[in-house]
Amino acid sequence: MNKVILMGRLTRDPEVRYSAGENALAIARYTLAVDRRFKRDGEATADFINCVSFGRIAEFAERYFHKGIRITICGRIQTGSYTNREGQKVYTTEVVVEEQEFAESKAASQGYAAANNTAPSMPAADMPAPSAASADGFMNIPDGIDEELPFS
Repeated sequence: MNKVILMGRLTRDPEVRYSAGENALAIARYTLAVDRRFKRDGEATADFINCVSFGRIAEFAERYFHKGIRITICGRIQTGSYTNREGQKVYTTEVVVEEQEFAESKAASQGYAAANNTAPSMPAADMPAPSAASADGFMNIPDGIDEELPFS
């Protein structure tokens, strides 16, 4: 079985290209910084995982993902190789993304971006409409509704 589940932050905005031809296919590439669970002195505290997605998943990444956002992905590891311009064989490993989703609230993501001097690349007009949620991401329950709740 080849199944990978990762959660981390994007190190840069996704790079999206479209295939040639009549039915162009979106291909998104991005790098996910995944924190290591155990840290040793002098070692890196994160692994940087190359990811690639196709089609509608890639289009979603192009529209809503930006540097610094925390996401969760599911997919499979794929290895490959190619010969570079110097004639050397280069081996590659990447995760082919099959599912992806946000791993934090919009407010938390914006707080991270503000603290790290990064700005979302998506204009506010393209952002999904906010729900009746407060700044902490939870919906406010109107006063006097306690009597109607079945579990109070």
